Amino acid sequence: MQPANDNRRNHGFMPRGLSRAEAAFYFGISPSLFDGLVKEGRAPSPRTVNTRTVWDVRDLDAAFDSLPYRDSPSAAKPWDDVA
Repeated sequence: MQPANDNRRNHGFMPRGLSRAEAAFYFGISPSLFDGLVKEGRAPSPRTVNTRTVWDVRDLDAAFDSLPYRDSPSAAKPWDDVA
């Protein structure tokens, strides 16, 4: 999925602020499921830039890191020992 205003294509970098659809895509889920996570507080609320609503990639990363693992929230992470 390439968002219509994909700034990465023109500038070679990932923008820090993402639209709702881009934030959902970044999480790997549908926009409607993303909306539910935001409503539940499991995904961050958006920020505003004038009239535009954007999600901060850093906030998204922190929220994604806090999501539980499938088998157990305390399951060992095999990559922890990798330097």
